[in-house]
Amino acid sequence: MTETHSIRAADVLARRLYEAGCRHAFGMPGGEVLTVIDALDRAGIRFTLAKHENAAGFMAEGVHHVDGAPAILVATVGPGAMNGVNVVANADQDRVPLIVITGSVDAHEAETYTHQVLDHRKVFEPITKATFTLTAQAADVVADKALGIAAEGRAGPVHIDVPISVADAPARDRGIRRKAASPVAPAGPDLETARRWLGAAERPLILAGLDVLYDGSADALRGFAESHAVPVITTYKAKGVLPEDHALSLGAAGLSPLADRHLLPLVDRADLILLVGYDPIEMRPGWQHPWNPATKRVIDIHAAPNHHYMHQASLSFLADTGATLAALSDGVAPRVTWLGNEIAAARAALAEAFPGDDAWGPAAVIDECRKVLPADTIATVDSGAHRILLSQMWRCPAPRLLLQSSALCTMGCAVPLAIGAKLAAPERPVVSFSGDAGLLMVAGDLATAAELGQTPVFVVFVDRSLALIELKQRQRQMPNLGVDFAGHDFAAIGRAFGGHGVTVETRADLKAALTAALEADRFTVIAAVIPQHAYDGRI
Repeated sequence: MTETHSIRAADVLARRLYEAGCRHAFGMPGGEVLTVIDALDRAGIRFTLAKHENAAGFMAEGVHHVDGAPAILVATVGPGAMNGVNVVANADQDRVPLIVITGSVDAHEAETYTHQVLDHRKVFEPITKATFTLTAQAADVVADKALGIAAEGRAGPVHIDVPISVADAPARDRGIRRKAASPVAPAGPDLETARRWLGAAERPLILAGLDVLYDGSADALRGFAESHAVPVITTYKAKGVLPEDHALSLGAAGLSPLADRHLLPLVDRADLILLVGYDPIEMRPGWQHPWNPATKRVIDIHAAPNHHYMHQASLSFLADTGATLAALSDGVAPRVTWLGNEIAAARAALAEAFPGDDAWGPAAVIDECRKVLPADTIATVDSGAHRILLSQMWRCPAPRLLLQSSALCTMGCAVPLAIGAKLAAPERPVVSFSGDAGLLMVAGDLATAAELGQTPVFVVFVDRSLALIELKQRQRQMPNLGVDFAGHDFAAIGRAFGGHGVTVETRADLKAALTAALEADRFTVIAAVIPQHAYDGRI
């Protein structure tokens, strides 16, 4: 609707964000963003005070993964904006539609005033899809452009710098709306070739990625896989697009050399590879050039051009994944595939490679949590050795049930992701898995969980080391330097910030702590003490 009376430029922006489904924003206020925060509140978008802008951005991402709306980070001038640089870069690499709103000194004032003044747009330009300066005359256009750019194609962050006087300046919403593009499916000779290849394939294989989630194509992927008997490997972000207890699911790949020993031979054996929304930004070096498209048939269905050169394909379709799978399947008769029982054997080998029957240790912690926590639990996981192990062991029956930083691999993300997810879905069980070093990075935001009255479970793997980096040091026969640290009472830290806290060293104690945490009236920190070097041979 066109606005007929004067409103502030900040109100125009806030109302457009609300219209896009946004209901939460996160950050730390400063004088330069007070009008923005007021406008967000008036529009119906709740602002939550975090304890650091980096954590605020991850809380916003946690909300996004639950409600699908763009995430919102608000940061004030100078150090506030700079504190958010990591999470913005993370959103860029992890394909998160994050609207980054920063306050700034007015341009005329910046000519003679230097305190905290720097060019935010130059800082954010390399790590965003676009950056704008809000003006009162074009506030509606800037808002509409920002939302469209953030969400379309491969999602990512968009930055809007809001000068102090502009936020309060009279403005109007002229009702300008860009029509979103309809899903596109391929046509023509390449499609006919792809259909012919699918009809002839005896050992087809799907590698599915994040585009499937943004295209809403999980059901289409499952139907295609079942109809044509095509097994599915996913990236970590796409875990659950095919339920991981499904006979055609081969689980996830990305960072685990142990998993790659079983998955890459299947890639080599396949006579047709379908890359369905596959974004290789999540993958380790073992997935660089894993096939030769001159000798292996590879069909790439993706949302953005291949400028990464991590792999090449025989056919390339820049198109919607679900629409393309439907077009590809049309008229192609199903057939029996993988006659050598290789898929069942690979599933069994993967289960054996990542057993959960340890008496104690990181695998036992993961296994016990998966047994006790409900199937629809939203889990978040921090970067580190535990993330590699958990990403292979944690079975997801649906998408977006394991949230992580899988491209930039940011430490300290699990706790704020869990807080955001819980805020968006208060009725759902939420569990966060952190290494002890990662928890120390964001311990202050346990206070945010307490202030919000939340009840997530924060599981901490306590081994007093940067375990993954320490393992790499030993593998390279280097001395132990800068990776070990003192032990801390994480249960006490949880209690100090207003939650429950318990230390566990056995499966029985962990089971009891988890059972109590699910019924608790506050969040619970569970410090699971595990031996050093417990990940050796396991990831």
